[in-house]
Amino acid sequence: MLINLVPECLAALQSADPVAAYHRYLDTHRALLSAYWHNYVIEPSGPHFLEIVRDTVRADRSDLHTLLERTDVAALAARTEAACVEAFEIDSRIDVVLMVGVGAANAGELVVDGRAVAFVCLEHFTSVANPATRGLGLDPELIPMWLAHEIAHGVRYTAPGSRAELRRAVDEANGSYSYWQTGRSVSLREHLVNEGLAVAAAREISPGHAPWEYFGYDRKQYARVRELESVLSHAVVDDLDRAGLGLRLRWLSGGMSDDARTVQRYLLPERAGYYLGARMVESVVAERGIAWALRAGAQELLGFTDAAVRTA
Repeated sequence: MLINLVPECLAALQSADPVAAYHRYLDTHRALLSAYWHNYVIEPSGPHFLEIVRDTVRADRSDLHTLLERTDVAALAARTEAACVEAFEIDSRIDVVLMVGVGAANAGELVVDGRAVAFVCLEHFTSVANPATRGLGLDPELIPMWLAHEIAHGVRYTAPGSRAELRRAVDEANGSYSYWQTGRSVSLREHLVNEGLAVAAAREISPGHAPWEYFGYDRKQYARVRELESVLSHAVVDDLDRAGLGLRLRWLSGGMSDDARTVQRYLLPERAGYYLGARMVESVVAERGIAWALRAGAQELLGFTDAAVRTA
């Protein structure tokens, strides 16, 4: 189901007392927005939270208003959702949410009360980098690519037929998803193939972009990751079936220190695991299709992923 929170949020930001209005907006959508803050920003309480809220309501958003005037974002999202329902054979409830974020992730996945959520934060898709909103300046034509990526995660986390380790983790957490807790408890192999499958899903739904855009890289980083592919493939082997937040952050997060990303004297490029995960699942997606692969357990993928790692 498509949920467009953008008009309500913008109305709050343009009110006579935008800080109070923004708090009312958060309270109205507490379950969803608390999960967004917890997973992608900070806990929504305390002085730092209030500082972010004040910065959010003061930011110049002329670029966002221009985007909304020129692009029917809701229609774009609805078409993407429909394409994903067919291609991924979706049989669970997944909400697609358009929202104004606070400059954190440009897109992401959540599970709230057992229901998957794929969201995009439109401040990042205005084609204009905006320091006031921390907007990345991405082109709006990338919205379908990112939405497909996040919807694919929702299938893996909540589809009735999913055998994924992440599905079990969500079930054990009473139908909620925590980036931090799953980082601690779910194997690195599962996290890598989870992102690799989402990259493959995005390619299927939104083809034709530059190869590096599917990973969130720039051209230079993409070239560097490809150059180090053999090193990465060998460096990850011993950790594939281990779990630990540090492993997830090392391979799949930006902003980590050089020390945290150094393995066997090699400095791993940031978020190198996205590329490695995509290479790990190429064979299984080609042979079994994206809908099956999104639901497959790690052991089912094991032969394909190990073969890809050994031959990379």
